Amino acid sequence: MQEPSLNVLGGPLQPCSTQPMTGFFRDGCCNTGPMDQGLHTVCVEVTAEFLAYSKYLGNDLSTPRPEYGFAGLKPGDCWCLCAARFLQAHQEGVAPRLRLAATHKRTLDVVPLRILQLYADR
Repeated sequence: MQEPSLNVLGGPLQPCSTQPMTGFFRDGCCNTGPMDQGLHTVCVEVTAEFLAYSKYLGNDLSTPRPEYGFAGLKPGDCWCLCAARFLQAHQEGVAPRLRLAATHKRTLDVVPLRILQLYADR
């Protein structure tokens, strides 16, 4: 039996978004596993600034890709972001807000909790 996923606070992992559907497994949660090389574990609320930054780095999250069933993200959408990209965005001063209860504990392998707390929703 698989253990339940935990968030960075040690509690049960809460859903991130089903509209749009997010997560490496497209289950609405920032779950992870051995196949998730990018560690898509940080539940963020994207901003226009972050979407432009991500596009500049080569990961266009705002353009619809109907062939993948992806409508494109708009400011205010929640999304499971790669932990390393979140840390990079923090270092560049463009990290979006995040939801700690919906951010998987494996994020802590990459991003210290004190940094995550700077962007936590209140």
